[in-house]
Amino acid sequence: MTTATDTIQLTTAQAIIRWLSNQFIEIDGQEMRVCGGGFGIFGHGNVTCLGEALYNHREELPLYRGQNEQGMGFAAAGYGKQWLRQRFMFCTASAGPGTSNLITSAALAHANRLPMLLLCGDAFLTRLPDPVLQQMENFNDPTFGVNDAFKPVVRYWDRITHPAQIIQSLPAALATLIDPADCGPAFLGLPQDVQGWTYDYPAVFFEKKVHRIRRISPDEAEIADAVAALAKAERPMIIAGGGVQYSGAVDELTAFAEKHQIPVVETIAGRANMLATHDLNIGPLGVTGSNSANNTAGKADVIVAVGTRLQDFTTGSWTAFAQDAQLISVNAARHDAGKHRSLPVVGDAERSLKALDAALEYTAPQNWTDFAKAERVKWDAYVAENVAHGNRPNSYAQAIGVVNELCDPRDRVVAAAGGLPAEVTANWRTLDIGTVDVEFGFSCMGYEISGAWGARIAQAEREPDQDTIVFIGDGSYMLMNSDLYSSVLSQKKLIVLVLDNGGFAVINKLQNNTGNESFNNLLADCPTIPKAFGVDFEAHAASQGAIAETVSNPAELGEAFKRAKASDRSHVIVMKVDPYEGWTTEGHTWWEVGTPHITDSDRVRDAHIDWESSRSKQRKGV
Repeated sequence: MTTATDTIQLTTAQAIIRWLSNQFIEIDGQEMRVCGGGFGIFGHGNVTCLGEALYNHREELPLYRGQNEQGMGFAAAGYGKQWLRQRFMFCTASAGPGTSNLITSAALAHANRLPMLLLCGDAFLTRLPDPVLQQMENFNDPTFGVNDAFKPVVRYWDRITHPAQIIQSLPAALATLIDPADCGPAFLGLPQDVQGWTYDYPAVFFEKKVHRIRRISPDEAEIADAVAALAKAERPMIIAGGGVQYSGAVDELTAFAEKHQIPVVETIAGRANMLATHDLNIGPLGVTGSNSANNTAGKADVIVAVGTRLQDFTTGSWTAFAQDAQLISVNAARHDAGKHRSLPVVGDAERSLKALDAALEYTAPQNWTDFAKAERVKWDAYVAENVAHGNRPNSYAQAIGVVNELCDPRDRVVAAAGGLPAEVTANWRTLDIGTVDVEFGFSCMGYEISGAWGARIAQAEREPDQDTIVFIGDGSYMLMNSDLYSSVLSQKKLIVLVLDNGGFAVINKLQNNTGNESFNNLLADCPTIPKAFGVDFEAHAASQGAIAETVSNPAELGEAFKRAKASDRSHVIVMKVDPYEGWTTEGHTWWEVGTPHITDSDRVRDAHIDWESSRSKQRKGV
């Protein structure tokens, strides 16, 4: 039997991995490792010590070989999101550029409040070989290096300068990763010499530990304030954010809405909180939203925001709501609960909704609920026409409609940057709860395939017979596609739709909408390209081991999608879409972008005046 005085001698790296392999979590009554494994690219900064430790625990913590460190981080984020932040993956990279490639991934995880553990090489603590390969020297502060650049984009940061420090640092990092309020990436800088140093660790430090996600009960006074505001509401509305799913509060949200007959709108992260067929689901809210949700939001007098950080695409840069609308913000994070003079309810969404429900004797006026439902009927008719094909050029919406019609209800769809997040958010009809991943917290090009690879690894652990479906534009594909190869190597099948519009078409659209000439977005509009040509995406995908085919129209896409569903490995379908026609033109709120206050262009000046004309609707921080 292990006693408190027993010790075991290990290197720092061995101790980190041994400890990590003994951390478990209870999910739905089942114990499993809280860390599902990791993604790694080895270099001199992590291969000799951390690599040795990982090899000896390769069964408990499977290590997936990445192609690009940024892609590894995106995959870890996709894994954490698929597991509803209850489990995470680590990423390990060498010192120098391997590690700095993860900064964008950490920022994505931070913006989306997703868990990810970063185990990264660092400069030698002794400094005896300084300056070393890939070291970024700071002439005035030798302790200040590239790894310090992670401090703004992680929730927990530490540099391990002595083996004993991990006894404190590892539990603190894990506590951050699974905390509902502070969830986000955790970074540990591991100097190359310290990784191999030994220490006599207490043996009990490595005993199995089972963790549970903390649920914070709301304060009774805050519940009372929220109930008092709701009880007087004539036009109440609920905003359902991603936190609803992370809390496991979907049933509580639905029950609360049904009992009190309050219309529900969804954020981008909150897509798939309710089925499309639920009569109280009024649609997606905001810049990439629906007329139904935005018209309802503009008239609402009391708004219950559950599990959302109220990002500008949700709030229409704070023009989506009436100036005098009262917000009630239910959130595990105090930082998010008090925005714009909200009545805060700081607590777990499930417990908070139950507490509100128990204390609230109220039903929304029927004429208000009927108004919201009627708005949704009109929006559904618009979407049905928008995704139809046969009488106009190929579009994102048409491709989305084809997949929506043919996929399994439990398949997961992934989109991230460009025009597709807006098109998926507006046009996708939710078939089952928690099946939509539109990464728009950081709007990060390249997340699509890499994030879907991580999501598929997680999906295969629980729903191996379902598919992960990727919507990606040609611009994002060109930026980062190598994890298509990773998916084939690891036998984690993806279905990838590459929708080619000849460049960065959605930014070209914004460029034109603000009066500017097309410039440097579409390949055809780049003065430094003498003769533009497209990429053979089918051949490129096939060269990475995927099954690939090109289709000419949505009807052919449907047949190809059926083949992709039946295939045994990653399957890529390429279709050209029009860069100018076919965009979803309805459902948009105002969005604040900077436009030139002086210009020689009449079109740019007129667009600036038109854009600024909506600023009067903007809530000024209250």
